[in-house]
Amino acid sequence: MLLRHSTRQATKSSLLKITNQARLISKSSSKRAVVGPSRTTNVANTAPSNPAMSFPCLDKLQEKTDLLSNQHNPFDDTDIKTNELPEPVYARVQSGFKVFKSTEPLFLDYGGYLPEFEVAYEHWGTLNDDKTNAILLHTGLSASSHAKSQIENEKPGWWEDFIGPDKPLDTNKFFVVCTNVVGGCYGSTGPSSVDPANGERYATSFPILSISDMVRAQERLMREEFGVMNLYASVGSSMGGMQSLAYAHEFPDRVNRVVSISGCARSHPYSIAMRHTQRQVLMSDPNWKRGYYYDSVPPHVGMKLAREIATVTYRSGPEWEIRFGRERAKPTSGPALCPDFLVETYLDHQGNKFSLEYDPNSLLYVSKAMDLFDLGHSNRSLAKEKRSSTESEYLKGVYDSFVASEVCIKAPNDVESIKRRTKTQEQEADDLLRGMSPIASKEVLVIGVKSDILFPHWQQQEIADVLKKGNIKFHGGDGSNIHHVELSEETSMYGHDTFLLDLEHVGGPIKRFL
Repeated sequence: MLLRHSTRQATKSSLLKITNQARLISKSSSKRAVVGPSRTTNVANTAPSNPAMSFPCLDKLQEKTDLLSNQHNPFDDTDIKTNELPEPVYARVQSGFKVFKSTEPLFLDYGGYLPEFEVAYEHWGTLNDDKTNAILLHTGLSASSHAKSQIENEKPGWWEDFIGPDKPLDTNKFFVVCTNVVGGCYGSTGPSSVDPANGERYATSFPILSISDMVRAQERLMREEFGVMNLYASVGSSMGGMQSLAYAHEFPDRVNRVVSISGCARSHPYSIAMRHTQRQVLMSDPNWKRGYYYDSVPPHVGMKLAREIATVTYRSGPEWEIRFGRERAKPTSGPALCPDFLVETYLDHQGNKFSLEYDPNSLLYVSKAMDLFDLGHSNRSLAKEKRSSTESEYLKGVYDSFVASEVCIKAPNDVESIKRRTKTQEQEADDLLRGMSPIASKEVLVIGVKSDILFPHWQQQEIADVLKKGNIKFHGGDGSNIHHVELSEETSMYGHDTFLLDLEHVGGPIKRFL
């Protein structure tokens, strides 16, 4: 209580200084010549024409910073509840997961490597004797391995109603494994982990990752921990929908079926722009410190604002029209610059809630991996070549000098840049067709949502169309192995978050397909 009282006193003191400064500015301004009709002005009056506005939203952020500075963990006490409709279950998981550790290096698509790594995972159901009933469930950007409640952790998981006996992922039939991706912060190796080379946290010395790097770590887990050589199905949504396709691309002979929900075959400019904006907001928080914030106040303001931007892309306008309309949270009070409309208070709540739940550096690295995702032939060939070069130099014992030479080849200002695309849409379409050919022979279910603005429905249509063409061109089939379901706006208005909330229209097709 003493800390909270002293914090509030400090905040009041800061506000008093700001108010006094505002008054001095107002006093100075009032002495200037007035352009316009002559009128009597009392220059001795130092009060502003209107009272200074208060900013309780900023006071709250400062109070949170002060509490964190004193090593207290503030809780989200947003008092305006806007959760009458379903919301995803995302929360920091502290227990219940297992950890697979690989002491062999993981070489990465964009150079660099992890000398060793850990993957947090949970599982449900029973692996059969011939190990042919395993389903690997891939997560979205900020999800943990806790997709379903279990004995070790009874809290509801992020796909609670989709996993279990007679559910879409039927644990009477299947052995379901879910991991936290490499690069994350819920038990798997990521920027907040300790680099074995120096005993310090990686921070932003962590190497750039790709979606394919993540699935290669998962494949090692399935093979070495469970002895699973072939998946019955690779299933995922959002970033997980990228991973489910990437797993089949990396290991085409080890996957029977693929389910990609609200995913894509390559990130498009709009979604890249939205994630870029989130990263810029986060990196502009002074507390980010270029990633080296682990022993100090985390960049919670940047995280809050980044999450608010993300939430705009996760839901849909039609839902918010029904849910919030144009109503203000306190209609009888005057308008304010702090959260005022119901939709503003909702975004404020979502940002506040998330600001300390996820590692900021993980958000940067994992979101960048999403932006880099491209299953086109050119991209995957270059990645394979880069990865092979890194591994070769590592095995020859000259990795350090190899990396130094890579970095020093050209100064950043000497690298040629382009300002507009150099490939036509037709060239990129042909490249994607060729790149996705290894997946085109599989049984694939693609689900899209018409109200999704982050992964628009045409991207799922693109996956289905390319795979059908690939099945005909490269495998002599008729494309009937590719199944596409699109949910209309009337069917689901939850936008990108539909995959988390709509058991009937998302879960139903999955259950029938599997």
